[in-house]
Amino acid sequence: MTTSGSDSPPKPLWLLAELTYRCPLQCPYCSNPLDMAKYSDELSTEEWIRVFREARAMGAVQLGLSGGEALVRKDLEELIAEAHKLGFYINLLTSGVGMDEHRIRAFKEAGLDHIQISFQASSEELNNFIAGNDSFRHKLEMARLVKQYDYPMVLCFVLHRHNTDDVAQILDMAHALQADYVELATTQYYGWAMLNRDQLLPTREQVQRAEALAHDYQEKLKGQMKIFYVVPDYHEERPKACMSGWGSIFLTVAPDGTALPCHAAGSLPGLSFPNVRDHDLAWIWSASPDFNRFRGYGWMKEPCRSCEEKTKDFGGCRCQAYLLTGDPANADPVCAKSPHHAELQRRVALASEQTPPRESPIVFRNMRNSKRQMGVLDSGPPANARRLSEASTD
Repeated sequence: MTTSGSDSPPKPLWLLAELTYRCPLQCPYCSNPLDMAKYSDELSTEEWIRVFREARAMGAVQLGLSGGEALVRKDLEELIAEAHKLGFYINLLTSGVGMDEHRIRAFKEAGLDHIQISFQASSEELNNFIAGNDSFRHKLEMARLVKQYDYPMVLCFVLHRHNTDDVAQILDMAHALQADYVELATTQYYGWAMLNRDQLLPTREQVQRAEALAHDYQEKLKGQMKIFYVVPDYHEERPKACMSGWGSIFLTVAPDGTALPCHAAGSLPGLSFPNVRDHDLAWIWSASPDFNRFRGYGWMKEPCRSCEEKTKDFGGCRCQAYLLTGDPANADPVCAKSPHHAELQRRVALASEQTPPRESPIVFRNMRNSKRQMGVLDSGPPANARRLSEASTD
């Protein structure tokens, strides 16, 4: 049943509270599910506080507050204050849109430990084009205020085909802002990103250049700014140890109270994850069938079952295995030992040989039938975003 081989599962250390899927941004790589309306009945303030208490009683120490955009929740300060009283180390993962100095000060007083601000690009034009609003200058202001109020300054940039060539500019901007930590988080292909994969997948050459630049900057800025570069799965030969193993460390609760072993697990067929409105977290984590579905190694098929590396990577990502092969019990195709690896590599090679297909326009989150879906703005895309638009229009 368990990853460790003991009779009971390890306790969750990290609780990700997806407070809402509402968001003022329209990023085409958003990891939220495509059927976001399904989760519109959000947990109340009191229900979230009960979830925090139950998770803390189980041993969780890290609390991530995310969305969508967590700032949309008017009770965010109250939730932070209650989580602080419980002893969590609290991370707010935000676009910065909806935040101002008053709220930053209130978060500090409530006990928030950490704010991570996401950017879409290092240029105003491309950032705003991808986000679907004029948020770049506001993000810069919020990053400066985060530093001013003595939070660790943590910036996150999601990399894809259209900004991977800008890694040097991204890191220069982060350094100018005096960032303490920068995550170069290559797009993971779930949710909206999977829908837009052909438009977002970088070429192998782009990835190699970006990784080399990231390593150069890590050396150049050692002791000044920590840089984390997440190598894209599709360009690897071994899978990541996703969530350190299914139901091992991470516990996610969706806006409607659905409990998940990871934020993307709701996409898996044949599983009905329990809801915190119906069960307490201890039962959900330890006894619910779907939280035990991929724990340990008994569920594995070959080549994972006999692989000596299964205790390191746990067969890779179950959601990725399903999305790429149709069976979540298969080996993650990122692994060179997977019989599906060659097909994945063929797709990556194809992305390196051609521009994104014109017949597959980028679908911006919540804008499937709008002009922006086709990459068209009333005055045309800004110069720095034109390469994105031209690949997305008929």
